[in-house]
Amino acid sequence: MTTNISLRMDPELKKQAEELFYDLGLNMSTALTMFLRQAVRSQGIPFEVSRTPNADTMEALEESLRIARDPNAKSYRNLDELFGDLRA
Repeated sequence: MTTNISLRMDPELKKQAEELFYDLGLNMSTALTMFLRQAVRSQGIPFEVSRTPNADTMEALEESLRIARDPNAKSYRNLDELFGDLRA
């Protein structure tokens, strides 16, 4: 007995994955079943997952550090004060 799942993904990613799996002698269903079986077996994602910030995130982090170190940076005591400044 089997069940269906519905999955949304980028069309280009799907195409590339299908080509890869075809070269490996697999179809998408078999490849996803293999992934899910391995995840259940290992009780986690069966490969390393790490957070690597992209360039925009790194830039925002660096900006926040510059602001935090700046003794002249504007600060607010509460959200009302912040939003009041934003509306001005």
